[in-house]
Amino acid sequence: MTLESAERGERTFAGHTRSPSSEPSGDRIGVVERMIRDAGEALRGRQNDDGHWLFELEADTTIPSEYVLLQHFLGEPIDAERAAKLARYLRRHQKPDGGWPLFAEGMTDISASVKAYYALKLLGDGADEPHMRRARQHILTLGGAAKANVFTRITLALFEQVPWRAVPTMPPEIALLPRWFPFHIEKVSYWSRTVIMPLVVLMALKPAAKNPSGVGVRELFVTAPEDETDYIDNPTGTRIGAFFVGVDKVLKALDPHMPQVLRRRAVDSAMAFIRPRLNGRSGVGAIFPAMANTVMAFDALGYDPQHPDVATARQAIEDLLFERGDELYCQPCLSPVWDTVLSVHAMLESGDEPARDAARAGCDWLCRHEITDTKGDWAARRPELTPSGWAFQYRNDHYPDVDDTAVVVAALHRADPDGYDEVIRRAAAWIEGMQSSNGGWGAFDVDNTYYYLNHIPFADHGALLDPPTADVSARCLSTLCQLGYDKDHTAVRAAVDFLLNEQEADGSWYGRWGVNYVYGTWSVLSALNAAGLEPDHPAVRNGVQFLKNKQMPDGGWGEDCATYWTEARAEAKASTPSQTAWALLGLMAAGEVDSPEVAAGVDFLLSQPLEGANWPETMWTGIGFPRVFYLKYHGYSAYFPLWALARYRNLTRSNDRRVGVGM
Repeated sequence: MTLESAERGERTFAGHTRSPSSEPSGDRIGVVERMIRDAGEALRGRQNDDGHWLFELEADTTIPSEYVLLQHFLGEPIDAERAAKLARYLRRHQKPDGGWPLFAEGMTDISASVKAYYALKLLGDGADEPHMRRARQHILTLGGAAKANVFTRITLALFEQVPWRAVPTMPPEIALLPRWFPFHIEKVSYWSRTVIMPLVVLMALKPAAKNPSGVGVRELFVTAPEDETDYIDNPTGTRIGAFFVGVDKVLKALDPHMPQVLRRRAVDSAMAFIRPRLNGRSGVGAIFPAMANTVMAFDALGYDPQHPDVATARQAIEDLLFERGDELYCQPCLSPVWDTVLSVHAMLESGDEPARDAARAGCDWLCRHEITDTKGDWAARRPELTPSGWAFQYRNDHYPDVDDTAVVVAALHRADPDGYDEVIRRAAAWIEGMQSSNGGWGAFDVDNTYYYLNHIPFADHGALLDPPTADVSARCLSTLCQLGYDKDHTAVRAAVDFLLNEQEADGSWYGRWGVNYVYGTWSVLSALNAAGLEPDHPAVRNGVQFLKNKQMPDGGWGEDCATYWTEARAEAKASTPSQTAWALLGLMAAGEVDSPEVAAGVDFLLSQPLEGANWPETMWTGIGFPRVFYLKYHGYSAYFPLWALARYRNLTRSNDRRVGVGM
């Protein structure tokens, strides 16, 4: 910035100077219009004939590695062509230091690295090949496979690479515990219970992987695994964590002496939980870890592979495979509802007749996927509620997602409030009924806040629970206000108070389900606008200032996945189209459509190439569990930038500049 421009109150982004008071130029709006047209046409080209959208959903190499390990556990090595494609995928993601990261350009993660190394070895890569030597050396430098996380050590125990004492004890008798007990399966999150229940069957039976090639990884241990004594960690380093480590020692002593009658009853009870949730071709929980554990549990119990339940569960896993060129990988789950509803919002914002037709087809598809006949696990806390809602995946009837449901209802209301009136009213009542006592919403459950459970040794991933979060709560509040709930409504007042209390010292809000503070701040600024807070409200101003402070020199926004670690809270490597779109949507919701920051952000999007429906994006902006499991939503760089550009165009055409919908 030159002294002269500073004196005029201007900011410079990527060589362009914008005045805070300047109106959007006709040239820029013309380019915006062309980009909306081209991107909208390309996104409509991705729509399936039945009205829905589906993009790739990619995780780190842990999931494809676990797919390889699963096949060898079952004694069914992968055919040569698939094996070569999986190996190419795993090798491509190896870092120069020899390890594998949890996200693009992230640091090496020991657990992901141990699994990728083991998978490559099972796929035929020799331990003496250069890339394997680099991997092994780096793993050993990090402390060896004994320092991997709980789930990795369970896998190693199943493959007889570590003794079972290397993992925290999780006896199947937990399936028999009463609800008042400090640990009960209903006190953990949906993803935890669907993973844990088949897992406790495996931990009780302790089956050995068939592993027909006999491949092991003893070379990844600093100390011989049978001699290692430092396996069980205190995940939080607290006194209560130390107490639970002591409890684990007691359970290990008791476990061999459990009466067999009680153990069989416990295993039967765990399987009785699983069977109603098998979920057809979508699989248990519709997420890979739960599906894989279930298949292994069936195998350990001696089920015939041709048994209908087993065959369907196996096929559900195969349906997650995605082939890209000469590579193959396994997705963690599928995201059709999320991709569809966000594409619908982008279409509705675009607003021309083809876009409206596409949005209507998407809405009709969504209505066909409403869950109305299953009282899922959420009903344990809200038995009086009438079922309604949407899952993230094609089918997951026991686990409708409050976040997806709120975004779907907002889209249906935007598209045709009268035509979808019955669905909207039913789902809105469910959303309101799922509000937690602190005014916020979790993703799947009410008041899932048993924080002491995060201290048990099994919970070293830090994602055992599903407490209310700012981003999900913001979406619920946005939707209810869009439907006409006024600021004095009990649910609205409680939600606003929750969000105001969640604001960070720097003005941001935490993003639990998107990376990270840009995502959370966009979500909450949109909600506060919908709830009627004026742009000059202190919380809104602080949120706006946070976003402005985080703008990159090129005019875009980019926030790294590493920001979930306190020491890397401000890390940003490069601007991304999806995060730029979130920041723009947040700023515009706060009345900043004419600001130089918004103009520069729009220019950033206009300067990026459009490849089909997507603005190319290499950095990851999605998340499953902070610091443990990240996601690359391949649709994010398609529908979010389109949505933001279309809103910019619409607001610059409007006289009041106020965002009139919840999101």
